[in-house]
Amino acid sequence: MTEPLRVEGTAPLRKVLETKNLELNFGPQHPATHGVYRAVLALDGERVVGIESIIGYLHRGIEKWAEYRTYTKATPVFDRLDYVGAILNCHGYVGAVEKLMKVEVPKRAQYVRVILDELQRIANHLLWLGTHALDLGAMTVLFYALREREVIMDLFEAMLGQRLLQNAYPIGGIRLDFPKGWDRACRNFLAEFPNRIDEYETLLSTNRIWVQRTRGVGIVSGEEAVALGLSGPTLRGSGVCFDVRKAMPYSSYEEFDFEVPLGERGDVYDRYIVRVREMRQSIRIVQQALDGLPEGPLMPEKLSKIIRPPAGEAYFCVEGTKGMLGFYVVSDGTDKPWRLHVRAPSFVNLQGLERMCVGGLVADVVANIGSLDIVLGEVDR
Repeated sequence: MTEPLRVEGTAPLRKVLETKNLELNFGPQHPATHGVYRAVLALDGERVVGIESIIGYLHRGIEKWAEYRTYTKATPVFDRLDYVGAILNCHGYVGAVEKLMKVEVPKRAQYVRVILDELQRIANHLLWLGTHALDLGAMTVLFYALREREVIMDLFEAMLGQRLLQNAYPIGGIRLDFPKGWDRACRNFLAEFPNRIDEYETLLSTNRIWVQRTRGVGIVSGEEAVALGLSGPTLRGSGVCFDVRKAMPYSSYEEFDFEVPLGERGDVYDRYIVRVREMRQSIRIVQQALDGLPEGPLMPEKLSKIIRPPAGEAYFCVEGTKGMLGFYVVSDGTDKPWRLHVRAPSFVNLQGLERMCVGGLVADVVANIGSLDIVLGEVDR
């Protein structure tokens, strides 16, 4: 072995070029972390060799908070979890209480819930698409996506009185029916929206920079995704066909004809394309629900204003905007839940970040976090 090159008075060149892993804090104030989330990266040059997720900056104790409120007063609490998918949080909670009480939600109310749930899914995916594209340098998409999202917010405000935290569903059904003209405004949006999705895809799907930043990045196989407990578009992007609306139908979802979009490679690009296709499927579902909307009451006839479920336990889950959103409720027979726990998909899906990032570049961490679509209000609860 030859001696290392050495200039008199200096250290051997081989010694000078040796590197050590660098520890880098990514967040909690970084805009690409999508909230107060901190990732501690171990770097070998530009290559990520380790990542540790640090959470808890936003912890509000929502589950325990709800246990000190009556079942009715706890309803708006859960809008604060995934605050860009609030209606689906509300559906999960009231569904668990209704299951505990063995309350049958009227058919018309079930259809109205499906319509609002799917509009909320579209609104969530639009905000995700715009911010994810912005993270990777595509600013125009954000303005386009917010344009359509505002129309959905207007529909929510017209019917529910709120745009973001709607407190949409009471236990048992729906408070009020669609206001005058709401059906027509919704149908106008559904007729125009597919053309808008085409615009997003024109800007991104074959864009050379977008493809280079997303294809082959953050690959998670189907087997790994299942082992990590991933769900929602993150799981389906890995080619695993699991959707709560199909596997465990609720609110009459079994009566609607729609497809479950799947990815092939399990990379950032697949997770993007699955969400884009999900928006198209949500349009189909809302159109079918509006066309087949049954007549009838919105609330059960015999339901006490004071909710006191019998002692027991119930678990109910919905297909949230991020994945399987489950609520576990234990009743002791009083008007307040004795125990309440949320299976938050953002929290569980965060487990997949290490598999996505290790071996990739620092720049890919931004793409991988964005592809998970986490909301820290749901991670920390």
